[in-house]
Order: sequence, then C-alpha cells, then structure tokens
Amino acid sequence: MGSILNNRPELKKALDSVAEVAGYLWQKGWAERNGGNLTLNITEYVDDEMRAMPAISKVLQIGVTLPQLKGCYFYCKGTGKRMRDLARDPMAGGSIVRILDDCASYEIIADEAIVPTSEISSHLAIQNYMLECGSGYKATLHTHPIELVAMSHSQEFLDSEHLTQVLWSMIPETLAFAPLGIGVVPYALPSSTELVAPTLEQIKRYDVVLWEKHGTVAVGPDMMEAFDQTDVLNKAANIYMTAKNFGFTAEGMTPEAVQKIRTVFNLPDHR
Repeated sequence: MGSILNNRPELKKALDSVAEVAGYLWQKGWAERNGGNLTLNITEYVDDEMRAMPAISKVLQIGVTLPQLKGCYFYCKGTGKRMRDLARDPMAGGSIVRILDDCASYEIIADEAIVPTSEISSHLAIQNYMLECGSGYKATLHTHPIELVAMSHSQEFLDSEHLTQVLWSMIPETLAFAPLGIGVVPYALPSSTELVAPTLEQIKRYDVVLWEKHGTVAVGPDMMEAFDQTDVLNKAANIYMTAKNFGFTAEGMTPEAVQKIRTVFNLPDHR
C-alpha cells in the first residue's frame, strides 16, 4: 500500500510545508535530537476514502475531552522522532490521526502506527480552542528557540507584558509581524497535563507562548506562519542578547515609537 499522500496534492502540499518548517527548526538549532513537536489540522483535505480507512493502531487517549474535535483529522509529529528526519519525509516522522466520537480518544490511520507527540493533549486542546473561537488557525508548533528560552531563565522576563514590550522595542519588524506579542507560562513538567490549562489561557490572547525554561508554542493558519511568528520574536531576543554580549543593554525604541508603528500600519491588538 502506498502513502496516504499519493494522489492527494493538496494534502501533500500542506505536509511539504510542515517538512520545510521542520528543516528550518533543525538548521536553527531549535530541534536538538527529537526536540519539538507539531500538529496540523488536515480535516479540510480528507476525502471519503480517508474517512473509510481502518485504524492501524489501538484507541489512544487524549487525556481531556475536546468536543470541537469530533471527526477531525490531524497530522502529528511522532514521539521520539527527529525534525531533521521529518524534513526529509513527513510520513516517516509522523502520522495521521482521527479523533473519535467521544472527543477524548483517537486512532492512527496512516501511514504507519507512529504514536504522536507526548504533548498531544496540549496541542489538541489548543486546536479545540482554535475551532471553538473560529480563528481559522490550523497549526500548532512547539520548539526550543535558544534566545527566548535563555530569557525565560530571568525573573525579569517572566511577565508577558514586559517581555513583549522589550521584544517589540528591539526592531520595528517585531511589532509588525508579531503584533499580539508573546505570552508566558510558568515552568511545569514537560508533556504533563499541568501545561494544558495555562497554555490555553495564554493562547486566547497571544499567537506565541513561552514555556519557562523549556520552549515556545505557536499557532497560525498554517505551519509556516506559526514558524514565522516564533522566528520574528526570537530575532528580537537575539538582538537584545547580542547587545548584552557587547557589554550594554539595548535601549530599544521608545513606547511612542512603538505606538506609532502600530497606528501607521493599523496593526491588530487582538486576534
């Protein structure tokens, strides 16, 4: 049996973009070993043949009940799989899953029975919210941007408003391309359900959320947009830390200058 991507050009195009992003994450050093995870809602590409496909795994539990996901299909990176391998072949580094009618469990339908990311409960809870609020967002991306993670080791930057203002002030493009800023979630055990509620609360306001001493979670209409938001914010963090390495603290643009950018370019302050 061939890949589920065969003769499905739109689905293949979407997963080719996922693979491209996975390659960028590896190249940037944000995806060491099997670090990072991603999930993409592919329901719009599902045809009758896919709906009729039998499960190739046992029923797996999400850990929470997510009513908006009934009958949805997702591409998920596999647990233990490396981004650098996924970049070469997304179906060798992940699988397609179908959410069951109880909205609390799922099964794998293709290509192989690769168990999804251990953080699937957080990812799917976010996907549930994005459907509930009608955002049109389909991608969830977790990665380890070096400079942003480094900043989360300082209590100074664990306040979302303060961190956002610092990053916006580093370079005009930060506000232009990440106008909602960045949220912060206090440290919790990776892959634990303790991350779900606080992450979801921050995602209601921000497209990118920083997990203290861990990494980021970003959402977007597609995987490239989720990556771009993370990349833009991390560039600002890099500028801040580069100035520190030169022996001074970057003064940043003034609040007035930042506000002028928002006004002139009519940037949104909410999703």
